[in-house]
Amino acid sequence: MKHLSILGSTGSIGTQTLDIVNNSPKEFKITGLTANKNIELLKKQIIEFKPEAVAVMDKKSADLLKEKIDIDVYSGIDGIIKIAKLNNSDTVVNALVGSIGVLPTIEAIKNKKNIALANKETLVTAGSIVMNEIKKNNVELMPIDSEHSAIFQCLNGERIEDVSKITITASGGPFRDYDLKKLEFQCLNGERIEDVSKITITASGGPFRDYDLKKLEKVTVKDALNHPTWKMGNKITIDSATLMNKGFEVIETHWLYGIDYEKIKVVVHPQSIIHSLVEFKDTSVIAQLGFPNMKIPIQYALSHPKRFISNSKQLDLMEIKNLTFEKPDFAGFPCLKYAYDSGKIGGTMPAVLNAANEIAVYAFLENKIRFLDIPKIIKKMINGHRTIKNPDLKQILDVDKKIKEETKKIIENKDY
Repeated sequence: MKHLSILGSTGSIGTQTLDIVNNSPKEFKITGLTANKNIELLKKQIIEFKPEAVAVMDKKSADLLKEKIDIDVYSGIDGIIKIAKLNNSDTVVNALVGSIGVLPTIEAIKNKKNIALANKETLVTAGSIVMNEIKKNNVELMPIDSEHSAIFQCLNGERIEDVSKITITASGGPFRDYDLKKLEFQCLNGERIEDVSKITITASGGPFRDYDLKKLEKVTVKDALNHPTWKMGNKITIDSATLMNKGFEVIETHWLYGIDYEKIKVVVHPQSIIHSLVEFKDTSVIAQLGFPNMKIPIQYALSHPKRFISNSKQLDLMEIKNLTFEKPDFAGFPCLKYAYDSGKIGGTMPAVLNAANEIAVYAFLENKIRFLDIPKIIKKMINGHRTIKNPDLKQILDVDKKIKEETKKIIENKDY
């Protein structure tokens, strides 16, 4: 049995994680939960899952919860870190939103906790430090993102007893009588990163895939929150609409798998059935497919190295029939280019990218700026930053704080 602390248990990823725990009560025990300020939902979770302690980011909300529940309730970032370090927990699910997720991740790793990571900002902002701590403390980091889970599965050895079905595509000619064992070997065999020539991450293209600049100028918050294939939290939904989410995933891929940016490609795939593809130096390509459902990568991150039975819908190629692919529009959606550029520059530049984006997205959600102002604001902030190479954690967090303050000012003054 795995003992889990879930950071951000009242959000989209957090609630889906608890659904999985509910479906496999003999496999998981909840030791800690955290929330921002949704104490009504957190209270229900406490009653159902009986954690030993919880934390609430908002202190007033934490004080209110203390009056309603008889367990340890901590507050603020220090409280979240306490939950990340709980002695009886062996795995921390980081489902926090924003750079607030960085410190709890690092503290959990230092306390020998395995990490199931949904918080993109952790690796975007402090990838080098996080991966060094992972190696130093000999713990496991499992990605929850559907794309990174797909890459992991394409690269990772699988067990034949976990395979429910192997579908072989064929023209009907030369492979009709091919020995199945020959075909299944590569999908089930561990692969070496040095043999990888390219990793392709798919993007749905978001709700504005076919919009020109005139249409993009008129985009509303309601429009941007209407994602065609995924149901997610507000912040990540806007990031998906600008393609910044895909840019973050490019940076995460670099750190998770130690692969150069030149070998990481993005392709628009509106159906969101293929989640990532790994091409090897012999030109073989292994892809991971499945209907868009975040519970699948969440469950895999929690169950690894095992696989548990899922009640998710099974893939039916006859139902899908067609899969289409397009090149991403870097001109219409420049956030993807800014992410590539920031990742290649390295140092503190990705932290600047993330901080500026975080403030700009929330400003858009509050109707303070327009949709197309988001990339303008980010561009101004990254162009004005002098990168610190090989920063330590304090320098990264200082840059994060400074850029957020400066971004708020330029939004207030409309200086972008």
